[in-house]
Amino acid sequence: MARNKKAVILLSGGLDSATVLFWAIRKGYHPQALIFDYGQRHSREVASAKALCKKAGVLYQVISIKLPWQGSSLLDKKAALPKAKNVKAVGAEIPSTYVPGRNTLFLSYGLSFAEATGAGAVMIGANALDYSGYPDCRPDFISAMSKVFKLGTKAGRQGRPIKIVAPLLKMTKSQIIKLGTKLSVPYQLTWSCYRGGGKPCGTCDSCLLRNKGFKVAKVKDPAVN
Repeated sequence: MARNKKAVILLSGGLDSATVLFWAIRKGYHPQALIFDYGQRHSREVASAKALCKKAGVLYQVISIKLPWQGSSLLDKKAALPKAKNVKAVGAEIPSTYVPGRNTLFLSYGLSFAEATGAGAVMIGANALDYSGYPDCRPDFISAMSKVFKLGTKAGRQGRPIKIVAPLLKMTKSQIIKLGTKLSVPYQLTWSCYRGGGKPCGTCDSCLLRNKGFKVAKVKDPAVN
């Protein structure tokens, strides 16, 4: 198997990373997924990520990380989750759901896994247009981490740098959904809501952005009954 066609997918169980997974497969990559259980408020998204891997027929590993210092309403169940007045207000400020250093940690794990297994790329569903304002989902962050990948690894120093691939970075949520629909992404298996539970709350930032994306794309969200 060609090294540059082996890839590590950072899979959250949400629609963005699910789209990246199926995009990678369509592009001829041979992906393996890393799913992170980092003490988030619920395990619903982990279950979704596993279901996506099963549907796609890819291997996965669940990585458990403990962040005892918390620092986010996604980690502290006693903290109130933010409610935006409307979708236009989402992303105006960095919300309490930001988890300090989360994508830095995830990309570092992905880098270690990729170098150890000979993969040429780490893929992430980061999106900097319709998003919640997280600093670790922006192009300058991805660019900076790409330099880390090159300078901080044996592979990079030997002229075989592992790439960060973020194909959705400059796409709107509706564009992502249109792409995923063409790729036959099983969006009914995905989970976006910060609150967990049996059905999406419809009021958290993630739900608002997802709802807007499907509405603008003129596609029915199969995860919402």
